[in-house]
Amino acid sequence: MVSKAALLLAVLVCSQYMAQGVYIVSKAEWGGRGAKWTVGLGNYLNYAIIHHTAGSYCETRAQCNAVLQSVQNYHMDSLDWPDIGYNFLIGGDGNVYEGRGWNNMGAHAAEWNAYSIGISFLGNFNWDTLEPNMISAAQQLLNDAVNRGQLSSGYILYGHRQVSATECPGTHIWNEIRGWSHWSG
Repeated sequence: MVSKAALLLAVLVCSQYMAQGVYIVSKAEWGGRGAKWTVGLGNYLNYAIIHHTAGSYCETRAQCNAVLQSVQNYHMDSLDWPDIGYNFLIGGDGNVYEGRGWNNMGAHAAEWNAYSIGISFLGNFNWDTLEPNMISAAQQLLNDAVNRGQLSSGYILYGHRQVSATECPGTHIWNEIRGWSHWSG
């Protein structure tokens, strides 16, 4: 009986990171630090905002783990934020990585944080190439956000440059997302 209960608990814990078809690498798996504190984020949000980290690109899980740790250290230690700024991040390896995760307000787009989830691609996409596996991961993550009720079915997708004075999410991502169904110009 104990082993069945332990198995059920393991399945429930793991399912937190397995959305409708996209596996989310947990913060613990990529070696991230725990948040200093969190602020809740509601459901059925009307916006998703796409970013790039404007830093190092990664192609392997080990490289992405190191890049994620560097981004988190910068956000927490230099900017004095309570955690990495984005809800989720996507590496060149095609994996989705947990940032602040579901239902936690990010720090990615000033006045938009309370009304959106922030998804960032690891790299500088003014020159780094956006690979098909990264595009697929982002689109699956957005679909999962709708299916789990984090985003409303009619959500609007923006690039960071649409809500702040920045080049983010980089030219290559900008050109890609303008063709996605929820993008709004």
